[in-house]
Amino acid sequence: ARTEYGPSTDMRVDMPRTNLDDPGIGLRDNGRKVLTLSDLHSLEGVFSDKRPPSREIELHLTGNMERYSWSFDGLEFGKSTPVHLPHNERIRVILQNDTMMTHPMHLHGMWSDLEDDQGNMLVRRHTIPVQPAQRISFLTTPQDLGRWAWHCHLLFHMDAGMFREVVVS
Repeated sequence: ARTEYGPSTDMRVDMPRTNLDDPGIGLRDNGRKVLTLSDLHSLEGVFSDKRPPSREIELHLTGNMERYSWSFDGLEFGKSTPVHLPHNERIRVILQNDTMMTHPMHLHGMWSDLEDDQGNMLVRRHTIPVQPAQRISFLTTPQDLGRWAWHCHLLFHMDAGMFREVVVS
């Protein structure tokens, strides 16, 4: 069933793609090799936390171009509630970009272990760009207690609402 998010969302993607080998709009087929997420691999192999995830969290990156508002699940920061992550739990996070812009998503205080569409670990990052109509997943283990920021690293998108508080307890 399709979830509606209200006036802060003017588009939804029904059939998202993962293709981490896509360089993105304006960089495709330009005759040059462009570094993509699928090109990145950890030199150290599997990361220190080898546990499978105990649960999944799915969030949609949403927005409304006419109102120029950006959000998670249709809620700008002022209307949202914190995402609660239990201390040291291994969690899979799925981000689906329902907008027509790339959002480099930065989760403070923890690493994002990017995986491909087969669940293979690729690389550990702080910021993961999520292209339009793309669905990506990563694993994280919240090791540091406290309140953290999760936002689009295009700061004008963050300022326009694409920001969530994360509480690790």
